[in-house]
Amino acid sequence: MKSGWQNETAEPTDWEQWLVAQVPALLLFARQQTRCEADAQDVLQEAAVECWARQRNGQVPPLPFVFATIRRRALDLARSNDRRAHREFAVSADSPQSWFDSSVEERERSRLLQEAMTSLPETYRDVITLKIWGGLTFEQIAETLAVPANTAASRYRYGLEQLRRMTKEILA
Repeated sequence: MKSGWQNETAEPTDWEQWLVAQVPALLLFARQQTRCEADAQDVLQEAAVECWARQRNGQVPPLPFVFATIRRRALDLARSNDRRAHREFAVSADSPQSWFDSSVEERERSRLLQEAMTSLPETYRDVITLKIWGGLTFEQIAETLAVPANTAASRYRYGLEQLRRMTKEILA
């Protein structure tokens, strides 16, 4: 009997190979969409299972579909957490995980860069994350976010311009 993602044969399936190759970008996007590392891992796992279950013939799903599934799962989780927090009158003190791996000397710079990225409008932040860390084309980003490709390209350009202005002093 198979359990989880493990394959009983010695050779991994196309799906398993694809998943191993895509996990870093997918996890980074999930981190950007969620409030903490644990939520990002949960969202990614749920999205991967959902995408795998929808692929009846065992083929790998289109990457934009997986990113869109992660985004949808993250929104569902955030709404659920917000409702629970509201009911319990609890405010989470957890801060989001850093988007940048850094050495001790670079912590402050990374924190400032993270703040700049976080302060971008969500529409710009999503496109930048999908383009740079997700490696998607503007057509795939458009499909993921349900916007025209030209809109995705414009949001990317405007987002980078705004990020450059905000980080000009940080990186100098």
